[in-house]
Amino acid sequence: MVDLMNSGMLNLASLAVSLLVLIFGLLLWFFVNRASSRTNEQIELLEALLDQQKRQNALLRRLCEANEPDKEEPVKAAEQPEVQEEADDFIRLVAER
Repeated sequence: MVDLMNSGMLNLASLAVSLLVLIFGLLLWFFVNRASSRTNEQIELLEALLDQQKRQNALLRRLCEANEPDKEEPVKAAEQPEVQEEADDFIRLVAER
């Protein structure tokens, strides 16, 4: 009779451990899935923000080009590459997001 009770207790303990592992696994899956979906939402928002910033930059460039005063003097050929290099250097400093 003692042998029957011990084997029954062993089956019950095994079942309890299995249920605890299952519950722990489900909780872990829930939090990982939740973090993943929040990350995906943040990525979508950041991509939308990047798109808006690019459109704003393009609009700002068009406004600046439209408001540029007309130059009466032609730019010397020797000075033109320096101006272009300075403009390129400034663009390289600005981080693209």
